Amino acid sequence: MAGGNWTRVSEFILVSFSSLPTEIQLLLFLIFLIIYLVTLMGNSLIILVTLADPILHSPMYFFLRNLSFLEIGFNLVIVPKMLGTLLARDTIISFPGCVTQMYFLFFFGVAECFLLATMAYDRYVAICSPLHYPVIMNQRTRAKLAVASWFPGFPVATVQTTWLFSFPFCDTNKVNHFFCDSPPVLRLVCADTTLFEIYAIIGTILVVMIPCLLILCSYSHIAAAILRIPSAKGKQKAFSTCSSHLLVVSLFYVSLSLTYFRPKSNYSPENKKLLSLSYTVVTPMLNPIIYSLRNNEVKNALSRTFRKAIGLRNCIP
Repeated sequence: MAGGNWTRVSEFILVSFSSLPTEIQLLLFLIFLIIYLVTLMGNSLIILVTLADPILHSPMYFFLRNLSFLEIGFNLVIVPKMLGTLLARDTIISFPGCVTQMYFLFFFGVAECFLLATMAYDRYVAICSPLHYPVIMNQRTRAKLAVASWFPGFPVATVQTTWLFSFPFCDTNKVNHFFCDSPPVLRLVCADTTLFEIYAIIGTILVVMIPCLLILCSYSHIAAAILRIPSAKGKQKAFSTCSSHLLVVSLFYVSLSLTYFRPKSNYSPENKKLLSLSYTVVTPMLNPIIYSLRNNEVKNALSRTFRKAIGLRNCIP
């Protein structure tokens, strides 16, 4: 154990955006509140529409529904507390609350990494083996793939959170972030964290790079298959089914990798906050927008659902 004062911490203080003027914080509160509501409504709508419309009962939309569940979970874990720090200056979070927040952050983050890889595999089968697609991606297979995507989050979150919070903390409990993330909490530790940092880097490589390589492998085969399609219209249709997923993958993986590959990196705390905002707040909002605006099946299903809802309301005396 390194020298220095250390204590048993019972609560943490989230610095959040307290360095900004009050007017800017209120503006951020309004912006993040709108983003939060749009995220919840957009992802909830995706879930409801893909469940209600029989045309969207294909494996692609089954995995999209899982992604929307994850995005809602991400937002519920992080954004409400962040809004509290901006509006009511409620910056204190209890030790168990900090542990819980970090645990579910890792759980949902790891699950999303593997789910995005599963969605890439689904597109690979659909484009490269279209005739066998219904047989390969049957209900049992896609249920197993969904479970396989969600499950790794449990051991990773358990080990990472338990290990980090078993360290002694110094005489400061100020977390320079808007939620209990691993790098800023790690800075408060009064012990040698070399082994933990090595584990964190290895864990990041396994959790981020392996799914990313699977995605790249899937899309290399997809690209080769699309180039073999003779008609321009067929190529455009095949590419349109993948472009939304590729955009979501790019947004998520780039910011996640920059944040966690170097737990004690020289990035400024403000830069890390911006990187964290991109994958915890902005990307969950963009996902339903990207998939709905770039997907005619989703847009048509939304239209049918709204027409049915209006029709049922008109039938009620």
